[in-house]
Amino acid sequence: MNRHGYIGRKLRVPKLKSKPAIIVVSFGTNSRAEEPLELFRKQAEKQFPEHEIFWAYSSNIICRKKKIPTLQETLAHVEAAGFRKAVVQPLHVFPGTEYQQIAETCEYFPGMRVFLSETLLHRWNFVKETLTVLESEFFNFNQGLNILALHGTPLVSDPVNNAYLGLEKLVTEKYPNVIAASIEGIPDYKAVFAGIERQKLVEQFTKIRIIPMMYFAGMHVENDLMGIEQANSWRTALEEMGFEVECPMVQYGDSMFFKGLAYFPEIVLFFIDRLQRTLKLAESY
Repeated sequence: MNRHGYIGRKLRVPKLKSKPAIIVVSFGTNSRAEEPLELFRKQAEKQFPEHEIFWAYSSNIICRKKKIPTLQETLAHVEAAGFRKAVVQPLHVFPGTEYQQIAETCEYFPGMRVFLSETLLHRWNFVKETLTVLESEFFNFNQGLNILALHGTPLVSDPVNNAYLGLEKLVTEKYPNVIAASIEGIPDYKAVFAGIERQKLVEQFTKIRIIPMMYFAGMHVENDLMGIEQANSWRTALEEMGFEVECPMVQYGDSMFFKGLAYFPEIVLFFIDRLQRTLKLAESY
């Protein structure tokens, strides 16, 4: 089709954009824990006013329930808007299965050059920086025991298991009163609790603080970790051992929330840093 012909003149071809689009990818949530997304949105808009920012979600189930766009749909929309480059920033903590799925979508999307940013804990220096931030929430040794609550993966073959086990080893060697456990997979929380009971740590620490190492302290925290009426929640199991159990809280607006990573300003800036690094890469190629 000749773009100067009759049909070409009738078609509305979007003007190509000079700057890459920014696409922020969140897993999505059905709970009120989605409030923290606004914190990142405000920071990103402040940091990158010259870029258009779009949002996508990696959970197909939540996308269907809430009628929100998947990453593939958002990429198609961005391409149709005239962008030829896009930077995708996941708000994922670990580079696990979902991150690999995002990578595949970015790699095989036609028509645009798509640059994928790294997760919060993509590198070991990132892990150490994040732990330094979380230290502000740790009980001191004479106050109690801390458990870093990880999401985990049920897949034995998932390479991210190396990161989970490495993190567990790092915190137990670095801190005398911090351990790590996963809701799914390893380090297995039931095995960790068995170790707590076997070592009779309740005689040394009467209190335990559960610290979610998740961007959203949503349904996993509300039910699996701190659920009062959940017979198999971490809180229930630990209280049965004799511990007083707590989880950090934060006020946002008029409501109180369990404190996920999204409520730490430093963590938000870490994600902004990941995005900034990838934008520089995208503008050079």
